[in-house]
Amino acid sequence: MPAKDLFHELVRTVLENDGWTITHDPYRIDLGFVDFYIDLGAERLIAATRAGEKIAIEIKTFLSTSTISEFHTAIGQFINYRIALEEEDAERKLYLAIPLDIYKRFFKYPFIQTVLKRNQIPLLVYDTKKQEVARWIS
Repeated sequence: MPAKDLFHELVRTVLENDGWTITHDPYRIDLGFVDFYIDLGAERLIAATRAGEKIAIEIKTFLSTSTISEFHTAIGQFINYRIALEEEDAERKLYLAIPLDIYKRFFKYPFIQTVLKRNQIPLLVYDTKKQEVARWIS
């Protein structure tokens, strides 16, 4: 099993405080030749008449010296995970979780926004200081 990101427990707490129930930690997908481990799986009941909303979260900290290199890795990993998740659990929506300060500092650039939009990558932006969800961006 892979090592957990630095903010793994923080994001788990943030989700729980936002009303989510953690169902998988990690969410394992067996492809037959390799296993993928998405950091978290969670669900929240929307209403008694609906089945429930399911998500998977890939947590990234962006703490290395090369933010763009980490971004390249995160996007590639996200796309692979999403394709595998569509086969395994098509109802579950995958989010990329990123810290608020990185969102403000790096994700604001037009090129980064274009990459996110073209690849349809939803974000969970979390505040590391307040330990809460800052934004859900679909």
